[in-house]
Parts: sequence; C-alpha cells; structure tokens
Amino acid sequence: MSAQGKPLLQLEHLSVAFAARGPDAGASRRFRAVDDVSLGIAPGEVLGLVGESGSGKTTLAKALLRLYKPAAGRIVFRGADLAPMGERALAPFRRDLQMVFQDPLSSFNPRHTVFEALAIPLRLHRICPRGEVSQRVDAILARVGLPAAFRDRFPHELSGGQLQRVAIGRALTLSPSLLVADEAVSKLDVSIRAQILNLLKDVRDSLGVSIIFITHDLHVARYLCDRVGVMYFGKLVELGTVDQIFDAPRHPYTRALLGTLEDELRGAGGPETFAPPGATGCRYASRCPHATALCVGAHPPMEAASDGHDVACHRWREIDFVRPTA
Repeated sequence: MSAQGKPLLQLEHLSVAFAARGPDAGASRRFRAVDDVSLGIAPGEVLGLVGESGSGKTTLAKALLRLYKPAAGRIVFRGADLAPMGERALAPFRRDLQMVFQDPLSSFNPRHTVFEALAIPLRLHRICPRGEVSQRVDAILARVGLPAAFRDRFPHELSGGQLQRVAIGRALTLSPSLLVADEAVSKLDVSIRAQILNLLKDVRDSLGVSIIFITHDLHVARYLCDRVGVMYFGKLVELGTVDQIFDAPRHPYTRALLGTLEDELRGAGGPETFAPPGATGCRYASRCPHATALCVGAHPPMEAASDGHDVACHRWREIDFVRPTA
C-alpha cells in the first residue's frame, strides 16, 4: 500500500476461474484467469494495472466490481467482504464502484440522447429531485468539459473523445468512491488521449475518487498513476510506485515490458492465455532467460524488494539490474 493510509478496497488472495473450452476440456476442467492476487488501493489513489493481452487485468477489475464471482479470496470494501455476496446484498455498494469501458459507443443505448444517458442513473438511484435532473445533467457535462448543447445529441453524433467524456460523466453521476477505467484511452488519437488523461487526473484531484487504470501503454501508466501493478498470466508479479517500477524494476517480465534487456522476451513466443490446471511453477518460467528448476517447480511468493515495492521472483536478488534508458 501507499502511504496514503487505510485502503479503500483490499483484495486478499483473489482468484477467478472459468470453465476450460475445447475438444479436450472435461466437464470439471477449469482455469484460473486470476490466481491468488492480493493488493489494495488507497482513497484518492490512481493504481495502474499493466501487462500483455490475456494477463488477467480486465478479469481482475471486473471481479473486484463483482461483475464476476470470485472462485476464492476476499474483496474488502468499507469493511465488508463483497466476494460472497448475492445481488441483493451488493446493491447498496453498486453506486460506489463504477467502470469506464474501452469502447464507449458500445456501452451507450444508441436510441438514448446524452441527456437520457446521464439522467437515467440520477433517477434510478434518486440522486436528486426530478425537478433538478436537467440542471444536474448540465453540471455533469460541464464537469467533463462539454457544453450543455451536447445533451440533445445521440452517441453516434459524438467523436470518440466526446463519448469517453460522457462515459466518465455518467460514472460520476453516482459520486463513486472507486472508478475502474479499462483501456479508456487506447482507441483515442494521441492529442485526445492526453485530454482524457488530464480529465481523469482532475477528477481524482478535485473529487478524491480512487481510480484503477488498466492499460497496456506504459507511457500512459507512468503519466497518470501513483502505483503500478504488473500482471502476467493471471498473477501479479510486481507492485510498486511509478518510480520503483520504471526506474528500478525487479521482475524479469517487468524489465522486458520496459525494454531493459534486449533478450528478455525470447523463448516460448507469446504468452499463453491462461494457466493450465495444476500448474505450479512460475508463470513466466518458459520465457525467462533466468529460469531454473526452482522456477519451474514452484511459483514464487511476493517479497518486499524495498519499502512499498513487492516482487514475485525467486531470483530477483541475483539478476543484474539495468536501468531503463530514457
């Protein structure tokens, strides 16, 4: 955890499992898309989750929002464990936990105007009296940098950046404590991407909202986040502040992502999409030039490399550190 105090949300040994598919998949064969992940996020913190496609970032985020039911572990939010709860018990927590998706167009009803998209959650959750809904919608639009004239437009009439602003505004209508942004800028042009990142920064600074920011773009993560968690193959392999991760990475996979070792990504090709049932070794062993028999036989536990900097690697103390080039 950061020095910001008691976590707003804490994941404890969280796992998410799905049924395996394919001709060889038996009825009881399951794989863990997220495997034994523990981390916390403080109030007002931006925590980045990075890693290649299939690493489990989005699955982890959807699980902590309870869009997926965990196979094991705890999701502690404001003192309550959300993991075992049914929908009725989860209902009071829903407005506090909101998500912004990668493709905003697909998350809007094409028949609803921007006004309707923003007004519906205000009405459903009785955020304000009906007579104040129109005024509240205009205030939300202003908050995300859009003029009130946008209230009568339909989703297809907006650009990608404008749509993402509306999506962020819709999430903010419920005054959430935690916002999950899943690749929220990956489909935007570079100039528009910077505007949305600055909007998210402003939302955090002015409203104190915690943000979990999922991205494959390390430059974006460094710009926006306070801390970064690196995921591979369903496992959290490194967690630390932005400076720790970018200036002193300890896990071979993190260093590969940052390009600190030219031969780091050689080996078994691209990452598998899930861990085979019964797998016990380090998920990265097949691609790691430093792997030993120990790595193949047992997945390493998380260890403290320094204050607030954790790494899951049997050999992190032995591997020569190479500082990333600018």
